[in-house]
Amino acid sequence: MSTTAEQATASGEGEAPRTSAPDRELVATERTRLRRMRHKGSHRRADLEAVLAAGFLCHLGVTVDGTPMVVPTAYGTEGDRIYLHGSVASRSLVQAPDTTVCVTVTHVDGLVLARSVFEHGVNYRCAMIYGVPRLVTDPEEKLRGLRALTEQCAPGQWEYARQPSRKELAATALIALDLTEASVKIAGGPPDDGDSPDAELGLWAGVLPVVTTFGAPLADPVLPPGIEPPAHVRDREGLVLGEAVRPPAADEASV
Repeated sequence: MSTTAEQATASGEGEAPRTSAPDRELVATERTRLRRMRHKGSHRRADLEAVLAAGFLCHLGVTVDGTPMVVPTAYGTEGDRIYLHGSVASRSLVQAPDTTVCVTVTHVDGLVLARSVFEHGVNYRCAMIYGVPRLVTDPEEKLRGLRALTEQCAPGQWEYARQPSRKELAATALIALDLTEASVKIAGGPPDDGDSPDAELGLWAGVLPVVTTFGAPLADPVLPPGIEPPAHVRDREGLVLGEAVRPPAADEASV
């Protein structure tokens, strides 16, 4: 059953030069070179940015004390980098700057239900990013990175909520990974067995869409009466995830 999002692997052969053009090609490396199902793959920067803009949850693959770990975590993007954060006690974040990591972002768009079990699959959008992250120590960049992460998850929340204190910033680890070594794969459409002998079986086949939407805000039980959710929270009710995440542009990320 081809039910997994098959992402090509790839390698670091130095950083690609940075430009501001959103539609530039990413430089393919041995790790990101497309191998299987190359027609579904892309090294276009615009495709990478579209996948990243449509969500806020990634998976960080890192080796900690010789043991591989895959950690789900929120992310934010600004310019040519992706930011991940956590506690300074987090082993995955503390050790990540010393090793090559892999970050993936995947959106499941549908289950492909074919006439044969073999042809079943998943419609998806997936980005895979490689590199050696750096620990962010500059106070201004740390604030920008945390703002990008907050706005990726909940646009408008950074200005609404209280800003981090010095103590909170000191307890927070933030790593930055350049978006220079990456690839994207996108799968969509109906089953592939429409013109096979199995089409004569008289079985239903098609796609069962998978959509993530935001529900109605649930107030904290201890919230005093009269405090209503702000518009930037209230207005997301019923929105599809990819349509509701709108990270700020780099020039809007001043703090």
